[in-house]
Amino acid sequence: MTETTVYSGNGLVHIKNPHLDSMEEDILYHLNLGTKTHNLPAMFGDIKFACIGGSPNRMKAFAQFMHKELGLKGDGEDLADICAGTDRYVMYRAGPVLSISHGMGIPSISIMLHELIKLLHYAKCQDVTIIRIGTSGGLGIKPGTVVITDTAVDSSFKPRFEQVVLDDVVVRSTELDKDLAKELLACSKEIPDFPTLIGHTMCTYDFYEGQGRLDGALCSFSSEKKLEYLKRAYNAGVRNIEMESTAFAALCGLCGLKAFILKTNILISISIS
Repeated sequence: MTETTVYSGNGLVHIKNPHLDSMEEDILYHLNLGTKTHNLPAMFGDIKFACIGGSPNRMKAFAQFMHKELGLKGDGEDLADICAGTDRYVMYRAGPVLSISHGMGIPSISIMLHELIKLLHYAKCQDVTIIRIGTSGGLGIKPGTVVITDTAVDSSFKPRFEQVVLDDVVVRSTELDKDLAKELLACSKEIPDFPTLIGHTMCTYDFYEGQGRLDGALCSFSSEKKLEYLKRAYNAGVRNIEMESTAFAALCGLCGLKAFILKTNILISISIS
């Protein structure tokens, strides 16, 4: 079964689950929020941007940076964690910007996105852009290069996210807004200290074997086979590798959210020469 991206014409965030209509209250467990416990439209109704990244500390620092950049009152040092009642994720607010952690890997970001998307829907937010920021491993590019993702691909370099639902394999589109990617690239020309390019982002299910690393507890391939695979990835348009992008692109697209991914390649930059 294949599901494709659906973009909304009215700017609302869509949820595609009829079972939610019959629930007396929807508890967003991992965000420590609820539809009856909290007035979500009052708390979040004017949100326009949701910026997400793996690390709790980085997302707090990003929220403080945005607080300063937006000229909000105070120094931002005492921003409150909206999800303080749980130890799964953190969420901070700076004006119309939410800054949220998602942990590592598809399962972790998927849980957070399900609840974030429902939060934005219940809050009646409109024209929200969701932005994934952070670091990744570069492929054939200089360390420090920022990659703007035009397409999220799986380990076979295909633009798809496969989700097992009960015993069905559901294939979801990982389409992202290519015009937005070009617009971001144009904006990057104003910041010469950050080399920026557009490319495919490959999403794997594992940090070690899945990304061709030779230093995990298990390794069943040679360094020559690793290099051959990475060359094929590069020739297919892949410029960075991480573990969340396909799930991110699929969920956001199906729920009518404009989304893009910006990753700075500072962890590693693999040479394919």
